[in-house]
Amino acid sequence: MDAAFTAEQDEIRRTLRDLLAEHDAGRAAATPDEYDTALWHRLSRELGLPGLALPKEYGGGGHGPAELAVALEETGRALLPSPLLATAVLAAPLILALGTDEQRAALLPPLAAGELTAALAVPGGSLSTALGLTGDLTGGAWAGGGRAGGVQARPAGGDGGWRLYGEAAQVLDGHSAGLLLVAAHTGGFPRSRTLLFLVRTDGPQPPAGLVRTRQTSLDVTRPLARIELRDTEAELLGADDAVDAIAALAATGRTAAVALAAEAAGAAASALERTADHVGEREKSGRAGGAFQAVKLRLADLYVRVRSARSAAYYAAWDPESGGLALAQALEALRITTAEAVQLHGGAGFTWEDEARLYFNRAASDELLLGPVHRLRDHAAERAGLFGQGQAGLFGQERAGGPAGCGPAGQVAV
Repeated sequence: MDAAFTAEQDEIRRTLRDLLAEHDAGRAAATPDEYDTALWHRLSRELGLPGLALPKEYGGGGHGPAELAVALEETGRALLPSPLLATAVLAAPLILALGTDEQRAALLPPLAAGELTAALAVPGGSLSTALGLTGDLTGGAWAGGGRAGGVQARPAGGDGGWRLYGEAAQVLDGHSAGLLLVAAHTGGFPRSRTLLFLVRTDGPQPPAGLVRTRQTSLDVTRPLARIELRDTEAELLGADDAVDAIAALAATGRTAAVALAAEAAGAAASALERTADHVGEREKSGRAGGAFQAVKLRLADLYVRVRSARSAAYYAAWDPESGGLALAQALEALRITTAEAVQLHGGAGFTWEDEARLYFNRAASDELLLGPVHRLRDHAAERAGLFGQGQAGLFGQERAGGPAGCGPAGQVAV
């Protein structure tokens, strides 16, 4: 493993940071109604950002998780409102993994060019569970399991089409995406299995039975939507219903965790830098008082935490199996750093007039959407077999020899 960034990765970082600084994206994100489409098209045209990790045969850059992590770290620093996460990190890899040749040829080039955006709609409201980051995907219990709830799919007739019925909440960029990837159940209970379906929404008229409602989000730079489907026409993603959508979701979850960890680390680093600048200005003006040395020690502790989270994110780019743990570390670093930022800004973050609250809200909403941190760590520990065969997770049932969270002698597991 070479820990150094390549010249190309450094160029991606520098160019993206310059473009975002030019558009002052972080401040513009304070109360966005939509993402900046002009900036999005420029990022697509000049950097090929949406297709950075897609193969060149589909108009992508042919890069890997490390380059995508570099890009997400910079967009995280600026709290950039854009469809990058939903399109390039969540939807495009699933189309690449499961789509037929015709589906890939029709969808991936416009996604790579930024002409089409996409969103992953999973029922149950838990994106982290649907990606296999905080729970087991097998059986489909995370999405209704074929019982009441979730989204149900049934064949439409002889034309090979499908019809979807149900709803999904907390869909990233679901209100504006031109393409929806919907996780739905087929076959009925008990033979139900989860598959992915395509719903095109970029036509002159929305598909019949589709209702998309933007939800109020704690983080205005991270728009969420509720998707309702009432006998809505859809196309199966893949050649037939034998495709392994669960495995594709889990693989996408591992690489998505890398990108999300880098994004959170970038946001934490920016919040820390802004706080250090604020504290420095107070010290220069003589308003810091006699506690400045203690404040510097707090900032030093935060610096170590943020740098450690960043290192974990880029290690996970080399070893995606550690993505869940890297995401947990980055989300925790972001939460602690932004909470300290609000305090060191004199509580100004809670006036809703200071930039500190934007980063604080990102930390809170990310952990609600992607965490919580303890479940990310618990699931990673279970997958790694750290607690031995037959033992439940830290927050599951009792372990052998002791209560939940304890080892054989009743000792707390760490």
